Amino acid sequence: MPQPSLSTLLSAQLLRRAGIMAGVSFGLALALVGYLFGFADDDYFSRLFRAFFVFFWLLSVTFLAVVPFVSWAVAKWLAPPEGTPPAEASRKPRNAPASTTVRKPTRTVTRSEKTL
Repeated sequence: MPQPSLSTLLSAQLLRRAGIMAGVSFGLALALVGYLFGFADDDYFSRLFRAFFVFFWLLSVTFLAVVPFVSWAVAKWLAPPEGTPPAEASRKPRNAPASTTVRKPTRTVTRSEKTL
């Protein structure tokens, strides 16, 4: 099996997705660290970096590994074998109703007719 080249691994689409995830991760890290510890904290940048790394790692693993694998697994394992005709629905035909029901219109009550 040939090894994939570096250019295919670092395609433009993958770099775009990683950039979007990095931006979202940075925004979430800024919001979290700013809300929990404030912006004037001594360890602000170290906490910001750690929060960014955790968010980026979670988003990357989820959207670049887990979601594609689940999509592949469902398509591979739960799809009917190729060449199999699609199953026909086994529904009974609905009969037309014998007669249509006629409803009486509701009576509107004015204020003077209301009883207390």
